[in-house]
Amino acid sequence: MTVYVDDMRAQYGRMVMCHMLADTDAELHAMASRIGVAMRWWQSPAKTSGSHYDIALSKRALAVAVGAIEITWRQAGAMSHRRRVTSELGSPDDAEQWLKDLMAARRTAKEPS
Repeated sequence: MTVYVDDMRAQYGRMVMCHMLADTDAELHAMASRIGVAMRWWQSPAKTSGSHYDIALSKRALAVAVGAIEITWRQAGAMSHRRRVTSELGSPDDAEQWLKDLMAARRTAKEPS
């Protein structure tokens, strides 16, 4: 089980935010608690494209200091998409290629014979 933080930089008022996601909600919430992020900030799957927290860069630094893995926002997006399809985030190392392959397979399936 692993917690990930992406490199997105989104302005939210005076804060700059990124995403924190994890293999399981239990691990995600445990990390949020550990770095001082209230559960009310959880973006649940019922509300968004996948379970995650939007966190300030100061919280990102804390998460990395206690073991979160840094990933790109493209990896985070591909991993979130994979979780919607397979119920698992999978590895960030192959996430973008997995998404490209999925999209290619879908395009091929739609092509007339």
